[in-house]
Amino acid sequence: MRTSEARTRNWAGNITFGAARLHRPSSLDELRRIVAGAQRAHVLGSGHSFNRIADTEGDLLRVDGLPPRVEIDRDAGLVTLSAGMRYGELTAELHAAGLALANLASLPHISVAGSVATGTHGSGNGLRGLASAVTAMEFVGADGELFTLSRAADPERFPGAVVHLGALGVVTALTLEVEPAFEVAQWVTTDVPLDAVVAGYPEIAASAYSVSVFSDFHGGRATVLVKRRLDREEARHPGERWLGGTPAAGPWHPIPGMPATFCTEQGGVPGPWHERLPHFRAEFTPSRGEELQSELFLPRERAVEAVRELRGMADRFAGVLQTAELRTIASDDLWLSPTEGRDSMAVHFTWVKDIETVLPVLAEVESRLLPLGARPHWGKVTAATPAAIAACYPRLADFRRLAESLDPEGRFRNAYLDGVLAAAG
Repeated sequence: MRTSEARTRNWAGNITFGAARLHRPSSLDELRRIVAGAQRAHVLGSGHSFNRIADTEGDLLRVDGLPPRVEIDRDAGLVTLSAGMRYGELTAELHAAGLALANLASLPHISVAGSVATGTHGSGNGLRGLASAVTAMEFVGADGELFTLSRAADPERFPGAVVHLGALGVVTALTLEVEPAFEVAQWVTTDVPLDAVVAGYPEIAASAYSVSVFSDFHGGRATVLVKRRLDREEARHPGERWLGGTPAAGPWHPIPGMPATFCTEQGGVPGPWHERLPHFRAEFTPSRGEELQSELFLPRERAVEAVRELRGMADRFAGVLQTAELRTIASDDLWLSPTEGRDSMAVHFTWVKDIETVLPVLAEVESRLLPLGARPHWGKVTAATPAAIAACYPRLADFRRLAESLDPEGRFRNAYLDGVLAAAG
């Protein structure tokens, strides 16, 4: 086991964690002893959160030092994995076994457990978020003992436990649904007028297995990235002048100035699911952390209104916004999922790394989009108050009661969670 008293920062470097100690246990017994002896404890995944949801004034825990575990049950269509694994590690093992996950996030570098805990999602009109693939979870509880929750055995509590914000215990293993491996090809269409996006966004989002629209809004143009699943869709580019745009002449990166070699292969070249569904290659670091991120999830029927509102802020984005991405996700039943109960469109903002410049612009964005039903991503920067965040999640009070039943002393709580859960009705 490694224990350090040095301060730890998140991937972007905008957060310095306040933990007294950082532990990286190498066995389950070590982890259980640390949890049982801690006054407050919280888990840090791959560090791709941009706020203090992973912080603690007590003991910060990494679980990527625990023994790796990948157990495939082909007959049941399930894989059980150790919580410290990253998607890039898991997907390589699954693909070698001829299996796949239905959906992936943009980055294969993020941890599976951390993505699930915060409702990180991937994209596709008919695809639910990453957490919806979970069928069972193993935790170390506040007393240091192991317990398991599953959809089959705990149908009442399980939907509340999957997107858990680290408030229920330390996840040590997850079981996910898998399916046979498949191939994907992706195409990029550049220089699309934003007017075409506003006029046809529902049709654009429904045009392929996964679709992303990128824009900085102040330029009045967009780029559309289409990913087709080749066992279900025809392997073709949408068209030479689709949406009034132009097929990309070569590899393209969503962030201006970043090397396109970091991106998964485009240009309609077929490839394995795990090498096309993410935007970025697992073998490259996609950027240097010189950014801040925010994300808002809206009811899908409000998508066009939301894009119009953002277009109306075009001048405010100049010099502040690197890019924004529009994508869709199907509804689920997970209490704290940003897509709980409704098909959604997510707007992901990649900002410059200057919080003082970003916050006033983000506050205006949220003032326009929260009235349309937007929900802030749990792991990203927001200007919303804890009360405003709590009002976005109708099952938050139920989750607070679940957390209190599993962790009555609040061992896994932190300042961020204290504020949000206190605001739950």
